[in-house]
Amino acid sequence: MNVDFLQALDDIEKEKEIPKEILLDALTTALESAYKKDYGSKENVRVDLDPDRGEIKVFSRRRVVEEVENENFEMSLDEAREREGEVEIGDVVEVEVTPENFGRIAAQTAKQVIMQRIREAERDVIYEHYKKKEGEFITGTIQRFQNDHILIDMGKTEALLPPSEQMENENYEVGDRIKLYIVEVTSTTKGPRILVSRTHPGLLLRLFEIEIPEIFDGTVEIKAVAREAGRRSKVAVTSTEEDVDAVGACVGPRGSRVQAIVDQLNGEKIDIVEWDPDPRNLIANALNPAEVKEVIIDEEEQVAEVVVPDFQLSLAIGKEGQNARLAAKLTGWKVDIKKESEFEAGGEEETTGETEEAEEAEEESSEAESAEDVEEPAEEVEEAGEKETEDEISADESEEEKADDEEKEAE
Repeated sequence: MNVDFLQALDDIEKEKEIPKEILLDALTTALESAYKKDYGSKENVRVDLDPDRGEIKVFSRRRVVEEVENENFEMSLDEAREREGEVEIGDVVEVEVTPENFGRIAAQTAKQVIMQRIREAERDVIYEHYKKKEGEFITGTIQRFQNDHILIDMGKTEALLPPSEQMENENYEVGDRIKLYIVEVTSTTKGPRILVSRTHPGLLLRLFEIEIPEIFDGTVEIKAVAREAGRRSKVAVTSTEEDVDAVGACVGPRGSRVQAIVDQLNGEKIDIVEWDPDPRNLIANALNPAEVKEVIIDEEEQVAEVVVPDFQLSLAIGKEGQNARLAAKLTGWKVDIKKESEFEAGGEEETTGETEEAEEAEEESSEAESAEDVEEPAEEVEEAGEKETEDEISADESEEEKADDEEKEAE
């Protein structure tokens, strides 16, 4: 085989970043197909390619059997021993069958096959390269539009930015360089399909890692992200060191760090809040910038009732409920916001109900006591009447006795 051809393989390896072993394997497979095609062979053949010398040999592989039924695949034991010496039934013997000028003929015949394998190998390399970058941050150039989809030039291949992953408040033009998040990489017959996004929360997270050194080195951790792309996001952060202010590190001097991220997201507002393992404190922080008076949680239902001052209600809920919605996404709790006056009124209603019941019970008790008081004087009157009668009878008896004494004295 022409040594220049093998040198070309070295050049392809450098240019396309395809390992030479893959190219040699493709070439060997193509030569085996070429031999069978050009020489009408049905034999089980093996091509031996020496990349250093550029030599190529073809071997027919035959199994040793007692009785030969197919000469293309089998060889008798006697013939095998004549060629190889000590062999046994079931061994495989290789016989060189390299035709003259096979290198030139085979190379021409296999050229198309080799180029096809090179393209396949190139696609595999690109796929493996970007598959490792899933969930990573990249920069690409808008190449062209295809219906509502945008094709991004990545250098060696193209990425797809579908409508669902585009920010509503952004205008895209050919030639613009934009930062993207790799959502998914899949292999297809036409090559790798790379799906990228401008709306994924992961893009916000990667931008924080780039712009804020404390996050990159692990001093500050991002615990949760909630995002409505192009409009507003909330990020909960915490520090692994007591003397480091997590929120302050993310905001930066005069807000310079977070502003750099906002600029790259076309003005998207970003709230940075302190992470807290206590859900009450976390929910209160997540509703920033609103002031929270009290948070009552139901752990079984994962519902939080939040009490805010009356004048803070609209701020806590946010425009079209955005602030409350993002707080719920960030914390994982269902958030129910109430005004302080409504909450207190609800408590008063309960207290009023209890008071009314107490008053009713007191009235019943008073009525019972009154009834007893009425009965007791009746008994006293009855007793008094009896006593009075007894006194009258005693008086009458005394008068009778007095009259009898007077009669006796007269006699």
